[in-house]
Amino acid sequence: MKRANTFEVIPQSDEDEELLRRLLDASAALWNEINYERRGNYADPDCDVWGISEYRGCYGGVLGASTVQQIERKNREAWKSFFSLKKKGEANGKPGFWGNADDGRELRTYIRNTSYSVEWGEYSRLEILVGEDLKDEFGLGHRERLRLEVRGDPNWKEYEKQGRLELFYDEQAQTFRAFQPVTVDDSRLAQPLASEEAALDIGANNLVACTTTTGQQLLYEGRDLFKRFRATTREIARLQSLLEDGRYSSHRIRRLYDRRTKRRDHAQDALARDLIERLYDEGVSTVYVGALTDVLETHWSVETNAKTHNFWAFRAFVNRLACTAEEYGISVEVRSEAWTSQECPNCGSTEDTTRHRDTLTCPCGFEGNADLVASETFLRRQTTVTRPMARPVCLKWDNHEWLESSHSPRPNEEHTNPQVASVGR
Repeated sequence: MKRANTFEVIPQSDEDEELLRRLLDASAALWNEINYERRGNYADPDCDVWGISEYRGCYGGVLGASTVQQIERKNREAWKSFFSLKKKGEANGKPGFWGNADDGRELRTYIRNTSYSVEWGEYSRLEILVGEDLKDEFGLGHRERLRLEVRGDPNWKEYEKQGRLELFYDEQAQTFRAFQPVTVDDSRLAQPLASEEAALDIGANNLVACTTTTGQQLLYEGRDLFKRFRATTREIARLQSLLEDGRYSSHRIRRLYDRRTKRRDHAQDALARDLIERLYDEGVSTVYVGALTDVLETHWSVETNAKTHNFWAFRAFVNRLACTAEEYGISVEVRSEAWTSQECPNCGSTEDTTRHRDTLTCPCGFEGNADLVASETFLRRQTTVTRPMARPVCLKWDNHEWLESSHSPRPNEEHTNPQVASVGR
């Protein structure tokens, strides 16, 4: 089972911090050189994008040969991903650069799994390999590694093997951080408490609407999150319009992009964890997720597209969800949910229903929350639902965690069929 530890890295002296910054800056410079050469090869039909120069001679003394190799490999992976997305018609640009010398480079590097070690304990520490030139300049012994303090409790202290370490400087938090992929024994997985099922409707205003075969319904609100995301996007666009000709970014713009992404990822990580823990307690063993392609085909608009693609990063979220669910022995399946948000659960009509904001109405008399209706309809297409729906639990993001709100969607009691009233409740 693949998992990851993230932790804060603290240099033990000003000299160690200077060494670390030199290492990360050289890594960014190397990435930029490799990427510049590959971009040139890509633009020339007679060149091979994979054929690049030998960089170990230039950077090996600072980074070490293994780190040079890892950055070359990481850049190759980025270009392979670009070509894969391009083939699907989804590529939105060639791999970018890690800043520049004038505005400042993004301080980042990748360390091979055999070129670092982490020791967890009362005084946790990280040791990484650096090049011989840096060792000589900063007085490290021939076999010595740069030793750094580690802060934070890892999710996985015990693991079978570690992967390539990503080490970077977080400008927003003003600290160094590390991302350590690990492989964990599958025996540590939990087992579902029962064999219940759940279906998720991923929406533009409500991030997730969930219905389970136990009758539980959950609604994660997303309007405030998207407003902040869109406000940052507008500020990025404004700053880009002020750039001189020939420039495409700046230090401030990159920081805004980074802040926007981290806010979104933090909320989505917390959502995935909160949702899966609730579903585990309900005895859910299988979660069905609606494919967003169906949503875009039936409800495409500029704002919806921005929410579902730019904000949601659908594939990344499903991966987060599946990764978290795996810890609890829960499987995640992506299936078509076409027309579920327009289908009346009372009469089955998809042509006569009307959706206005969060409400779905039908001439037959049905009225209910559109996203909860969609999640229940989606669930009923996958399995048999026999239990009545409980009052939905509405959750809001407070920038740290998802909290239950006193507000819950309610149907119009006079216009809702009593037998399906629980759908919109």
